[in-house]
Amino acid sequence: MKIIIANKFIYPRGGDCICALELRRLLERKGHTVSFFAMDFPENISYPEQVYFPKEVSFSGGGVFNKIAAANRLLFGKGAEESFNRLLDDFQPDVVHLHNIHSYLSPVLAQIAHRRGVRVVWTLHDYKLICPSYSCLYNDKVCEECFDNKLPVLKKKCMKNNLLASGLAWMEAVLWSKDKLSSWTDCFVCPSAFMQKIMSKGGFPIVKMKTICNFIVDNKVSQIQSVKVDKENAYCYIGRLSTEKGIRQLLEMANKLPYKLYVAGTGPLEAELRKKYESSSIIFLGHLDSHGVVELVKRSKFMVIPSICYDNNPLSVIESLCCGTPVLGANIGGIPELLTDEYSEIFNVGDEVDFHNRVSSLFAKDINNDLLSSQSLERFSEETYYKKIMTAYSRD
Repeated sequence: MKIIIANKFIYPRGGDCICALELRRLLERKGHTVSFFAMDFPENISYPEQVYFPKEVSFSGGGVFNKIAAANRLLFGKGAEESFNRLLDDFQPDVVHLHNIHSYLSPVLAQIAHRRGVRVVWTLHDYKLICPSYSCLYNDKVCEECFDNKLPVLKKKCMKNNLLASGLAWMEAVLWSKDKLSSWTDCFVCPSAFMQKIMSKGGFPIVKMKTICNFIVDNKVSQIQSVKVDKENAYCYIGRLSTEKGIRQLLEMANKLPYKLYVAGTGPLEAELRKKYESSSIIFLGHLDSHGVVELVKRSKFMVIPSICYDNNPLSVIESLCCGTPVLGANIGGIPELLTDEYSEIFNVGDEVDFHNRVSSLFAKDINNDLLSSQSLERFSEETYYKKIMTAYSRD
């Protein structure tokens, strides 16, 4: 089978990029022929097909003409359309698998592939198709106002608290409507059952959706199995230090507990949070490489995921469970459905007493880390994912 994987960027920038990169490796190992389609960008990993990638556009810097080019790409797919047609002509794919394509590529890719009779599969990593500002979050609270009518993004200036940016987001949502996107897409892949439910609530047809959880790659499995560390009486947070991840709330609650918390990651709140909370019991580690993350997770009693947004299918949860380390997760988004093992626990967002009780409970638990790891490695394996994604690619 010949498959085009389309994503804004092709380097380990975020979860969507990592999924696209690892999916290509998996498909090629299974004997398929794969090509990427992305925006031309200096940090992209080099592939022969980059000659087809449309020119980089950006709303930051580059002067007024670059901003006009960026707006034309966002609203009309200008530049991406011509490049994608050339790749389709030369590659002749059976499937076009879209990931994050808004703004820097365009939903025009779905339209073009559909018109040519190519099967279109779209993995949803965020809520952009129903929330113009991506996150279903406004003023640190869950918001679903744009599910039926996109005007609230403009009225509330949800994009960067900026009227122009919010106006472009509103126009983009109106031009690339759910009716158009649904008619051009054969299968929407939702990494969580929660996302499938929310997409249906936002008007997308349930018959075109499949729930397929993210997977852990074989080289990560090898790394997990090779790292041997002793457990420490501590827990950890690993992720972006930003508002939607609930890191402020976590540190405020953790500051009142007698347990050691490791905080790994960077982000816009890092300086503020270090100044306010860094102590002998709350230890900031900054950015960790892949090996450092596995080592921290394996030596921690458990990981905490305190998101206040509709987190979809966090890879950090999957990796923690595969390390044999349970998770204390917020009762929001797709997090709870990952935590079905006997060791992990769920706390209610904003409930400090519940959080404190769950933390104490997890520190007191006798956990069979090897059993949790083996069960999770099977549940989130490449093979499990591959069998399911092939059903999305199939026309039967």
